[in-house]
Amino acid sequence: MNYARNAARGIVELTCERPWLVARFPRPQRMVSWSLNRPGFVEADSVAFREVRDADLPADRDPVAWFRQVLVERGIGEAVGMMTARDVSSFVRRAVEIGDVQAECIVTLGLNNGERIGRRVGGAAVVGAGTINILCHASLPLSDAALLEAASLVAQARTVALVEAGYRRPGRSDIVTGTGTDCIVMASPTGERPNAYAGMHTGIGEAIGACVLDATRTAWLAWQRERTS
Repeated sequence: MNYARNAARGIVELTCERPWLVARFPRPQRMVSWSLNRPGFVEADSVAFREVRDADLPADRDPVAWFRQVLVERGIGEAVGMMTARDVSSFVRRAVEIGDVQAECIVTLGLNNGERIGRRVGGAAVVGAGTINILCHASLPLSDAALLEAASLVAQARTVALVEAGYRRPGRSDIVTGTGTDCIVMASPTGERPNAYAGMHTGIGEAIGACVLDATRTAWLAWQRERTS
């Protein structure tokens, strides 16, 4: 298993200029997400993380319309976008190669609005903000079904890392397994004969799980160090 610093077959440019973190691909990729501006299955050549503050999103502002507007103003209106209150320069990037396939991911993580699956605290109880945003890319074309399967592995790896960390919201006994605003973008190249499977029995599934698990662990440790320093 090779943990690479840079992915030759994935993201070709990663630019961090707060409040923006933008990943660009050499050509449009097939993506699935629940992004605010371009949810579902789409094709795009870039993914944007936008750092936001309370002043950006007052109660009377439509967050979707505002987000689309600032993406256009940035010149990346067709990007798949995610928002976070986390300092985007805290991102963690990892790539893992298994045999002839590679997965790469970028993670930003904050847990101030953490939740335990199946046991909601709710937005009204949140002080501050936080979220986990993940972009993951597979080096080989995946069918839409395989992209969904791959996205489920991203979520699983993220959750395993959080359960291992054992973080609990102040005053709560439940271990946090995610936040109420997490977002995942799963991407792969387009192709005429995409792979139909991306589960844990496959090389690409192993690579996806390994890179997201490592990146989430690292991002968690950085966030924890900041809040205790």
